[in-house]
Amino acid sequence: MELEAFFASMDRGETAKAGSEAHQCMHVLAQEALGLTAKLNGSYHSPEEVREIMSQITGKPLDETFAMFPPFYTECGKNIHIGKNVFINCCCHFQDQGGIYIGDGVLIGSHVVLATINHDQNPTQRGDNIPGPIHIGNNVWIGSHATILPGVTIHDNAIIAAGAVVTKDVPQDVIVGGVPAKIIKNIEHSKNS
Repeated sequence: MELEAFFASMDRGETAKAGSEAHQCMHVLAQEALGLTAKLNGSYHSPEEVREIMSQITGKPLDETFAMFPPFYTECGKNIHIGKNVFINCCCHFQDQGGIYIGDGVLIGSHVVLATINHDQNPTQRGDNIPGPIHIGNNVWIGSHATILPGVTIHDNAIIAAGAVVTKDVPQDVIVGGVPAKIIKNIEHSKNS
């Protein structure tokens, strides 16, 4: 299966049936990503080298304002889209087959999981992969150890509290926390911003 066709299928939310061409494509992408993340995580790299290796992982150039503290984990990489002034802290895991879209000015804490694939609830079809993209707006802050589940959109300026499990869309200008995450409070903008 061609990569373009695979990602188009994922973008449409089509299930990748266990053993199908799409499922096999996922495994090929995983092997490439595992090699590149091993390179990234295996020794020290300068910020410029980290950016270059992440560009290889995503298959796209990254803005010079991008920064990351490895290690970083993904089993695809090619469906990660990163804006400007993004910082990703250590030990994050992006399961991006279904698409991860990160806006500008985003801060992602350590050990964050962005999961865009779910499995069928029916035990006889449990090996099937069901994609759902994650969209992260501008100026979002995701706290350490948070998990964002498939199909979630986090709107601009939101804060995800440490350890939250986000199962549904997050409006702009709010703080959410808990399991499952719920709105804790609104974010007030200062008059100078």
